[in-house]
Amino acid sequence: MAYRVRHSVIAGQWYPGAAPELRRTIEQFFGNVPDVKLPGEVIGLVSPHAGYVYSGQVAAYAYSQVRDQSFDPVVVISPVHRMYVGAYAMTSADAYRTPLGDVPLDQATVDAVDTRLKVVRVPTDNEHALEIQLPFLQVALGTFKLLPIMLGNQDWATCQRLADILQDVLADRNPLLVASTDLSHFHQASRAEQLDQIVLDHITTFDPKGLSRALQNGEAEACGGGPVVTAMLTAQALGATGAKVLQYAHSGHITGDNTNVVGYAAGAIYKQSPK
Repeated sequence: MAYRVRHSVIAGQWYPGAAPELRRTIEQFFGNVPDVKLPGEVIGLVSPHAGYVYSGQVAAYAYSQVRDQSFDPVVVISPVHRMYVGAYAMTSADAYRTPLGDVPLDQATVDAVDTRLKVVRVPTDNEHALEIQLPFLQVALGTFKLLPIMLGNQDWATCQRLADILQDVLADRNPLLVASTDLSHFHQASRAEQLDQIVLDHITTFDPKGLSRALQNGEAEACGGGPVVTAMLTAQALGATGAKVLQYAHSGHITGDNTNVVGYAAGAIYKQSPK
């Protein structure tokens, strides 16, 4: 069977399209991140998915926690913005291609999830929220295999079902869970900060059910709230003990326009280090 590639749909627009510039941009973001020690071993990240000019620096706070580490596999969970795919979707390609090279899928794990969930396999997609995480992962980790999952539904039951299956297929592995999300959209900065703080508080208290409830009730906003809930649930099931918000910003901090901002957060989920 021919090797199938999901080509980039945002290179040169949402992030630099040439490999040297892309790598240099990400390295510059990393260079601006102070050293932050976590009280445990990272198992999950929360990362934004806007264009790098807006949220790349925030994303670097998350990915700096895993530089030069090795994971098996990397699971990126994203929302779906422009396609109808049902509850769960994955690419039908064998790899994602960015200017930094190909990211191969972990086919055995993809098949294991697909068998249990009956995932919609998408032959072509234009979903930026998953792709935009990949260059950061390529610079931070080097080579890795990917389990990419797009959520068409983000209710509690959908997240819980996926988390149960991920717990099963990732048991006795060394996964990294990446939740791709932006926060509130198009509010005055002061209102956005209020809404976003609710999400940040639920991440900090490691409370996926509370986060899901707040999102469903409209008390908070996150276009990838389901991925965050799923990542936290899965991480808890795999032994995670806490989470930390590493950075928060909104688009007004970049553009100077505080009238209609989008919020961005970086976070890490960790297993407590043994004493």
